[in-house]
Amino acid sequence: MLALVTLALVASWYPKGRPMDFALSPEIEDIRRRTRAFVEEHVLPLEADRANYDDHENIRLDLLAGVRDTAKAQGLWAPQAPKDYGGMGLPIVGWAAMYEEANRSIFGPVAFNCAAPDDGNMNLLALVGTPAQKDKWLRPIIDGKVRSAFAMTEPAPGGGSDPGMIRTRAEKKGDRFVIHGHKWFITGAGVADHFILIARTSDDPRHGLTGFLFHRDQPGFEIVRRIPIMGPEEHGGHCELVFDGLEVPDEHVLMGLGDGLRITQIRLGPARLTHCMRWLGLAKRCCEIAQAYVNEREGFGVKLADRESVQIKLGDIAHRIQIGRLLVMHAAWLLDQGDRARKEVSMAKVHVADTLHHAADVAIQLNGARGYSKDTVLEWIYRYARQARLVDGADEVHKMVLAQHMRAEGRDFWKWGTGEG
Repeated sequence: MLALVTLALVASWYPKGRPMDFALSPEIEDIRRRTRAFVEEHVLPLEADRANYDDHENIRLDLLAGVRDTAKAQGLWAPQAPKDYGGMGLPIVGWAAMYEEANRSIFGPVAFNCAAPDDGNMNLLALVGTPAQKDKWLRPIIDGKVRSAFAMTEPAPGGGSDPGMIRTRAEKKGDRFVIHGHKWFITGAGVADHFILIARTSDDPRHGLTGFLFHRDQPGFEIVRRIPIMGPEEHGGHCELVFDGLEVPDEHVLMGLGDGLRITQIRLGPARLTHCMRWLGLAKRCCEIAQAYVNEREGFGVKLADRESVQIKLGDIAHRIQIGRLLVMHAAWLLDQGDRARKEVSMAKVHVADTLHHAADVAIQLNGARGYSKDTVLEWIYRYARQARLVDGADEVHKMVLAQHMRAEGRDFWKWGTGEG
């Protein structure tokens, strides 16, 4: 059923049997160009002034409201959300094109309402929520009236990269579930109103987890702290939560009892890929800053851009970024066809996370002391990039996934798909 819903959402974008190619449709190309122009005109000027940053090095919320209103007015709002609920209803390939342009600026994704964790939560609720759940929990996030969080990760010995280790429990009492447990590194929880929680309802290895929806005003849980990190931080930070009797009625169970593992799979696959889409935008920004600097900077009578060693560094980054773009687009195209694209998403996640970190490191090196200062956003990106190899599954987990696929598929691990007609 879920695959049929997904295919129906993108049917207008993909005629039956259309093979994968590397040309964007005219509609998506127009969106990409308009996103690029919007970032240049409305977002980068905000980023350039440190007075526009909040205490956690993100855009001040009072300024964010204005730029979001402008994005909405230009039809560049929530690309991953259904049109019926106020989004753009783009296919995932369209997300890739727009997200990459959006994250030329560190403030871009949140300006277009396509930042994590809201984008992943919107996509999940659109796919599996009931009509009543969509009206209550999804629509306000798309409208930009509330923020959301996905509460899955737990401190040891609870679940981290492996959701099967989740220990937070939900016990049925009458017409509701009572929840006790401990979560941490919950992105955006400090400002979220709508939460999606994964908790254990049985010890069944495949059907022991269940998804729940709850509001921040409900009693029975507390945010213990906003965990200090290297920064910078998303709005709402990364929080530690304790559940001590949170009550959730039956109508706020997401999907069905025991479907929690499926929920994590449905949400995290596309969410990992949207991270990659955004990271490519930041990696390209690193190249842009580095190239502009070496074009002007001279040392020992020679422009840095004319030095072979500098050209090799920049050429290597350009090469890595383009490989990442191809990996991301391939995975996006497969997801649009109804494929889970598990190994393709894992390949993109590993490669693009490493590429972002390397691009920031090289750009800082080429800028010298300037790169290490706060005169550019390079140090911001560098600190942010280190988390990329951990979030939504550590690199090692994704490499294990690839090894398992290769062992099962043999030489077919590298097979090409075939189109009809």
